[in-house]
Amino acid sequence: MTDEVSGSVPDVPQEPAGPAPLGLVRTPTGHPGVDAHLERLADADHLAADGHVEVYEDVHRGLREALTALDAQPVPGPYENRS
Repeated sequence: MTDEVSGSVPDVPQEPAGPAPLGLVRTPTGHPGVDAHLERLADADHLAADGHVEVYEDVHRGLREALTALDAQPVPGPYENRS
């Protein structure tokens, strides 16, 4: 179908593009557990927006556990409990 005036084809709405990575660089923290959770965020790059919540909640839970572990009392070694 052509436009009567200009003879050009009118704009046809195109399909929306699928999920695409944002290209964000994740800087390592030096803490392997935290870095693993932050790398998990890359999984959201390939999901539709409604799938992001599950990834974000999983990462949040893991980071919260890593922070909580920092407050835990260290377990004494077998020879550290001498009186």
